[in-house]
This record gives sequence, C-alpha cells and structure tokens, in this order.
Amino acid sequence: MEQDRDCVVLYWRPMCTYCLKLWVKLRFARLPYRAVNIWRDPDAAAFVRSVADGNETVPTVTVAGHPLVNPSLRRLRAAVREHAPHLLA
Repeated sequence: MEQDRDCVVLYWRPMCTYCLKLWVKLRFARLPYRAVNIWRDPDAAAFVRSVADGNETVPTVTVAGHPLVNPSLRRLRAAVREHAPHLLA
C-alpha cells in the first residue's frame, strides 16, 4: 500500500505481550505507525508468514516496505533512519 510508505506498520495479535511492549515503545518514540491485527486480516497474516519462515511471528514490522521480525526499538529506529528518515521527528 502506498500509505505504508508514510508510516511504520506494526503487525500484531491480541494477547501478545511482545506486541504490547513494542506498541508502547512506538508511541513514546513518536513514530507514526499503523497497527494491523493479523487475526482479523488474513492477507496480513499471510504477509507475516511470508517474511517469518512460515510462522505468524509477531510483532512483525515494516518500514517503507522493509520487514523486521520481532525487532527491538533500536533496530526499528535504525531501519527508519535508513529507509524512511522523513518519519523521524
């Protein structure tokens, strides 16, 4: 999606503590993001499986179309600096 070039996309699912932790860190980092629940979006779940060796590993994040599986905030910020520096405040 073209709109995904303008934000970080966080693929998550309910009850995932790792997702919640990253979600909170994203909010404090003030990075624009869009959250996608893979249990409600079969295409999103298929995308996650395609970049996570067939698993529905969440959180999975994309930065300007570049996927990161279960990234730390440090790794996520590095990807933003490299692929989408316009997202930095």
